[in-house]
Amino acid sequence: MNDEVRRLIEVHRLAPLPVEGTLFRGTWRSRRELPNGKPMGTAMIGLYCEDPPSLSLFHRLTEDEVWHFYGGGPIRRILLHPDGRDEDVYLGHGPGRHVQYVVPAGTWQAGHVVPGGGHALFGCTLAPGFVDAMFEGGTRATVMRDYPRRAPDIDRLACPDHETRMPGNVAT
Repeated sequence: MNDEVRRLIEVHRLAPLPVEGTLFRGTWRSRRELPNGKPMGTAMIGLYCEDPPSLSLFHRLTEDEVWHFYGGGPIRRILLHPDGRDEDVYLGHGPGRHVQYVVPAGTWQAGHVVPGGGHALFGCTLAPGFVDAMFEGGTRATVMRDYPRRAPDIDRLACPDHETRMPGNVAT
């Protein structure tokens, strides 16, 4: 692990996110709740890096998720949309990259720092806020059924068959 990655993990107090695998920490949870009990909004900070391994396995959320790029190497997000479309979106600085991007609700998503990029610091915001029940991990069988043309990404980034739900209280 290089010194910059070690520093980022320590300064931001990052820890592995269950199921998905990203180094993260929740940074904000609205004290106001919606009538359904969900917080009005949440935010987190995350780090993708090659060492220690930190990436995002396939998952989908029931709400839109806003991604924010802060620094480091570019991030590749693989998006598999409910209508059958698929795309790669790159976050970072420079042509063809986004510093913010909205992943629509119901979209399978996975991601990692671009090989050779070292590490990438990012954030995610949700409104209504994240609760564990809005998360579904994507196993190989589940995601491959509708997106076989993305087999190399799915083989690399599918969730283990026994891990598709957050264990509870991750968002707090």
